[in-house]
Amino acid sequence: MNDYYFNEFFKIGQQKISLHLYESRIPKDDAVYTLKKVLEELDFSKLLSRYSHRGRKGYNPIMIYALILYANMRGVFSVDKIVENCQRDLAYIWLADGAQPKRDVFYDFINEKLTVDILQNLHYQFIKKLKREKYVTLTTLFLDGTKIEANANRYTFVWRGRINHSAVNLLSQISQLYQDYNHLIQELNYDQRYGLVEKEMFYVEGEDKVREVIEKNEKRKQNNKKKLSNNGILEIDYASPIDMLETASLLREVAVFEKIVFVTGKGKRKTALQKLYERFLKHGEKLLEYKDHYQTLGPDRNSYSKTDVSATFMRMKEDHMQNGQLKPAYNLQYAVENYFIIHTYVSQDRTDYNTLIPIVEMHKEHLDTLLKEFVADSGYISEKNLLHLKDLGIKSFIKLQEHEKKKTKAYYKDISKHYNMDLVEVEEDGQTQKAYICHDGRTLKHKKSEVHKRNGFEQIYEVYACDSCQGCEHKAKCLYKYDPKKDQNKNKTMKVNEQWEALKIVSEANVLSDKGIRYRQIRSVMTEGSFGDMKENDGFRRFHRRGIEKVTKESLLYVMARNLNKYVRYEQEILKNYEGKVA
Repeated sequence: MNDYYFNEFFKIGQQKISLHLYESRIPKDDAVYTLKKVLEELDFSKLLSRYSHRGRKGYNPIMIYALILYANMRGVFSVDKIVENCQRDLAYIWLADGAQPKRDVFYDFINEKLTVDILQNLHYQFIKKLKREKYVTLTTLFLDGTKIEANANRYTFVWRGRINHSAVNLLSQISQLYQDYNHLIQELNYDQRYGLVEKEMFYVEGEDKVREVIEKNEKRKQNNKKKLSNNGILEIDYASPIDMLETASLLREVAVFEKIVFVTGKGKRKTALQKLYERFLKHGEKLLEYKDHYQTLGPDRNSYSKTDVSATFMRMKEDHMQNGQLKPAYNLQYAVENYFIIHTYVSQDRTDYNTLIPIVEMHKEHLDTLLKEFVADSGYISEKNLLHLKDLGIKSFIKLQEHEKKKTKAYYKDISKHYNMDLVEVEEDGQTQKAYICHDGRTLKHKKSEVHKRNGFEQIYEVYACDSCQGCEHKAKCLYKYDPKKDQNKNKTMKVNEQWEALKIVSEANVLSDKGIRYRQIRSVMTEGSFGDMKENDGFRRFHRRGIEKVTKESLLYVMARNLNKYVRYEQEILKNYEGKVA
């Protein structure tokens, strides 16, 4: 079956004599010829393995893939438009060899047959071909990202902060419900007659912290201050709401034994047992609903859209209402070299920090060339990222967040910062230790080390403090948020992450070198240019499918098509290697 589809589409073992007159009317430099030539060199065994050798043969899957790719190369993303072009456009007709597949064929192929793994396999086969032909080296990557709006309703949002507020209110009601339940079964002797046991309020991890933030926000609201973020993580297990629903069922059984009829409607008085039953049922179902919300959000997101649960609400540059509103979107990352997109990564994260390591791992997994240099803007700078690159022996050209600030005089005049103090060595208990000399000439000695954990990553901070700042005339500039009334006896303390500072020094030196300056030029042209082409020239400003898997497929198809367009332009000598900006 594999050989059949491949040989049929590429006319292997047949005389390549076209009897179709329309083929002569397709321009000789049309990209469709290069597309078919490139596809003939790829291995489609992963795709063809998803097709059975039994029964009737359907449309050739390689042909369907070629049609979708060519459509993307032409800026066509609608399946209905592809179907129409197969009837009217000569290049599509030539690719399909006169066949006219309908929309269901394309949807079945994209949704059922084509997987992310298959698309990545075909994409990296083409990238390896580019390396063989010396269009790319795969040793240097230029990374950038943009936010692409999801195919979701803009106003079907779910916010973690709102759910947290409602959830803790519900937990208070459940606590009171358990008290009422225990009182009722003792009062009516249900514990002895039916074996009902008293219940204790279950523990929800993170509840105390969320309540604390809510209380603070109520006070801040009275003082017209900005609210604090209420995005703490609540850990609700499935056992608690299920236990509540089971308790409701037990109360229903007790009502049957007691011959208590549950009533509804106006003018009918409900018994205490029925009211208790309804409260258990209502609160149990609501708690289960909140549990599902938290499961969808996961530990890393604070929002999602009901119409595309994989999409996160993000602040977009395109603001149609001019009010800074958030929209459901995905964070799309491109790692580029010589105008070709080497890696694409679709993230649900609003920031770029957590996208660098997955792209480096993709390079290790799919390509047999060691990465030597990595270039990115300040959105990717973090201790975790720089440490990961250092461990792999990859040279970092990532701009610091304070890159622009370091060009100003104010940066070097801030006497409160450790980098504007002298680092010296002092004797302490017979041992030599580091210390800082402040602007007033006083010594800040090392006091202790602190370990901070965030998302499983450990950061070590060295704490330095001055024994006495009494009488120092620089306290107002040196101490954070200095209050003359409250902080008269306060001494200077600062925390320094020495590993992080050392990593930043190396990365900054690379960025400011001649190569680093050139790489920053290249990155701005190639990565930002890729997104400019995508949005302005191709009109790709919003994903057409829903769910992160389908969105990733859509992204990989577009990237493959874009790379093929670049390849065609190189082959026709329209595009040349980037030579840098000319004075």
